[in-house]
Amino acid sequence: ALRKGSDLEKAFATAALVYNNYADPKGKLSKAETKSLLQSQFWHIIQGQENKPKYQEIISSLNEESENKIDFEDFLILLVSLTLMSDLLQEIKNVKTTK
Repeated sequence: ALRKGSDLEKAFATAALVYNNYADPKGKLSKAETKSLLQSQFWHIIQGQENKPKYQEIISSLNEESENKIDFEDFLILLVSLTLMSDLLQEIKNVKTTK
């Protein structure tokens, strides 16, 4: 069904599929699983962000020992937060696409 979807729809569907592949049967991720997912699937966006205080705050919250798990909504917020602090947005502004 998504073969006919827009690029944005495909992007969100891909994010959902990746999340679901990592999530437990209840659809949640532990903090350790979330960190692993980010390091394996989101590396090009978070690369170079290691010294930014907000990045360190996010990663340190994923290192905390707690029973709290992350749901898909929190995961998307995390992706958006990491993307906004990255250099990706400036790189995208420099790219012109044709339609």
